[in-house]
Amino acid sequence: MNTTIRSVGLAAAFCMCCQTGASANSDVLIDSFDGSDFSESGGLYYKENYEQSAGRVEFQKAVTRNGGGALKLSIKPLCGATAKSCSERAEIWEKPELRVPYDQGVWYGFAVKFADPVPSDDHRYLIAQWKREIEPGAEGDFSPFLALRLRQGKLHATVETNYVAPTNKNGDGVGPDCTTGGTPVWFRPETNQMRALVATDASWGQDDGPLFTSCTDAIKVIDHGNKLPAPGSGWIDFAVYTKPGPDGTGHIELYANGKPVVTVKGHIGHADKGLGKNQYFKFGPYRAAHTTDWTVYYDDFRRSPRCADVLAGAPCPMQ
Repeated sequence: MNTTIRSVGLAAAFCMCCQTGASANSDVLIDSFDGSDFSESGGLYYKENYEQSAGRVEFQKAVTRNGGGALKLSIKPLCGATAKSCSERAEIWEKPELRVPYDQGVWYGFAVKFADPVPSDDHRYLIAQWKREIEPGAEGDFSPFLALRLRQGKLHATVETNYVAPTNKNGDGVGPDCTTGGTPVWFRPETNQMRALVATDASWGQDDGPLFTSCTDAIKVIDHGNKLPAPGSGWIDFAVYTKPGPDGTGHIELYANGKPVVTVKGHIGHADKGLGKNQYFKFGPYRAAHTTDWTVYYDDFRRSPRCADVLAGAPCPMQ
């Protein structure tokens, strides 16, 4: 077994001509993690910085989705349990020159498997996030416009945008269940942001989202009747369409294991001064400071402007 373990010093070379056996389109990125390094056709790399030094990357064949190989991403304690402004990461990034313009839609696919034990504490855990570029000198700390998160062992998805004031004094609804309409939201006017809860797994209860105490009609969610899979259920294959639109034209499609979970439309993403022209995706375990190790496996990364290249075996919601 050819296994390679890399730490923060990992770097990957890649080719701008992403020709693969699966597609001859140069705008398609694919990496099955079957080799001992990142594929030339994937355009991925491990970013070097202090928080990423908590991480370890392993191209391994012991735990795989399809028998070829898979990426094992692990993080260890780095910051100290009481640190408040430090995070621990082992995230894989898209190469900057391959990023997609912020106003364009694109499909992403990847599979993820949580190693045992799945973290079950009340802590900040992310496994994938989509963000807008931040130019040097920009003021503010901008959350991902879409993120897949874990809290108390439960998987959920959030969407972030600029603050949109509620249309009534009750915050467009009453309580986190939004029984009067709207989407559960955490308003943060002091940072000109707000975060909406758009999808959960079946074990999610009303007490699991204490931050989402209001509702908004600025972000609309169409529920397709399929919950996110449980983190301990094995390999989960995600297919995601992202098209930010801070002005209310945003559009997200979220699929898991070939089934539609939610469609999200409305205000999605940020339009603050100093933000860049592109969106970008990064995946891997990311958490606030902690005292234990955490491992997640990833496989079958793909990116394309066409749904059919990513959402194989399921009807595309749009062409």
